[in-house]
Formats: sequence, C-alpha cells, structure tokens
Amino acid sequence: MNRHLAAAALLAALSGPALAGPPDPADPLASVMWDVLRPELFGTAPVQFDDRVTVTAPDNAENAAAVPVMADATALGAVEEMVLFADLNPFPVILRFQPLAAKPVIATRFKVQQATPLRAAARTPDGVWHIGGKLLDAAGGGCTAPPATYAAADWADHVGEVQGRAWAPAGEDKATRVRFLVRHPMDTGLVAGIPAYFIEALTLRDADGRALARLQTAEPLSENPVFTLEVQPGAGARSLTLDGRDNQGGEVKAAIPLPWVQGALP
Repeated sequence: MNRHLAAAALLAALSGPALAGPPDPADPLASVMWDVLRPELFGTAPVQFDDRVTVTAPDNAENAAAVPVMADATALGAVEEMVLFADLNPFPVILRFQPLAAKPVIATRFKVQQATPLRAAARTPDGVWHIGGKLLDAAGGGCTAPPATYAAADWADHVGEVQGRAWAPAGEDKATRVRFLVRHPMDTGLVAGIPAYFIEALTLRDADGRALARLQTAEPLSENPVFTLEVQPGAGARSLTLDGRDNQGGEVKAAIPLPWVQGALP
C-alpha cells in the first residue's frame, strides 16, 4: 500500500478530473477524510452507503493495539471483494478480502491510532461498492507502539507459525467456520529505527489447491493477527492449507485439519 496514501489522494482530489456519474450521497459518518479516501479506494466506481453491510466492533477501543472487528456483507448476496478500513489511521486500509468460495464475512483484530470512522465496503458483481460502518472511540496510539513480540529472545524463530481450527459445517449453506492465528510482529514502521514488517498476502485453499479466500493484508492488523472466515471446501477435503508471505519475503505455510472427516490429520 502507498505509504503516502493520504497526501497522494488529496493531490488527486484537488487536481484531477471530477468523478464520473451522479454525486455520491452524503457520508453518514461525516468523516473529514471521506473525500480523500473515496477516489483512492474506489476510483470512479459507484458507491452507496448501505445498512446491509455491518461492522461490529466495540464503541470504545480498550486495547488500541488489538481492536476486534467483524465485517459482514452476507445480506447483499454475491460479493466479489471487501475492504476494511479506518479513515483516520496513518494507513487506513486494514485488509482486502476476496471471498472466492467463502461467505462475505470476516473477523480479525487491528491497531487504531485515534478515534475514527471504521468501515467495510463490499463490491457486488454489478461493480457497486456498498459501504457500512460505525464510529470507534479510542485513546489511540496503537499504530505507533512497538510490538511486544520483540521482547522475546526467540521471536524470530516463530515468525510465520500458524495455529488454526475448523468447525464442522453448519447452517443451510454448510459453510465451514475456520479461525487461524499467524505469529508475526506486524510492525507498522512508525517507530523510529524499526522498519515496517508485516504480512501482506494470505490464501486459504482446500485439498485440491482451489483458493477459497484471498487476503491482502496491511500494517494496521494487530500483532499475531487472528482471522475468522466461513468457507466451502470441496467434498472430501481432509484439511485446508494456508499460504502467504510478508513484505520481507518470509513465507507462511500451514495445514488446518478438518477433524470431523474420517482420516483427517491429527
């Protein structure tokens, strides 16, 4: 992600051509950054504020370094991509999510620097971005605090390790709920003398190698980030595989067993 996102977007907004099509509806959260972020994140694509996209998070962030959040766009039906972002963070985009064979719902934890609008946007097949969100109050400082990971002498030996669990399919859509944690400092690079060091891509696959969900992740995700997804692996899959990379070339590779399947990995 462009580390000078706000400045570049502001320049584009001031000097570039006007957005095509009808004017956007008024921002219900009245964010001072909306007019800057809108062209940077969505270009000239149509947007609409939509209560069918929900963002669930605390009203007040007790721990600014690990704020739980869930974004849910299942009420829209088919969704091709989701973006989770916090308007007033130094790096607004928290993650991008492609629910290829998954429900358009994701839960994770992120760092927040100050009180901010927190939003999820979901793109439907017609190209429209549907946006929901809420105001998050916070004392802040989460993006500029050094990770606690660095206090452990052997922290580098465990970077990229994964702990994961899956639950048996449930509901009419028979979706498999999966949760995984990836050990990583997820450093924003905003502390003097410490370079940015964060996971930038993750893909969850079934036994046939078919991608179920793709994540493009960014600096604001919490240290040792946790993700919860609802996926639909192929019939007979005994495990899921997770692969990814960080911005310094480190790899993430792991298998997450489906323990209810006969012969699944221990």
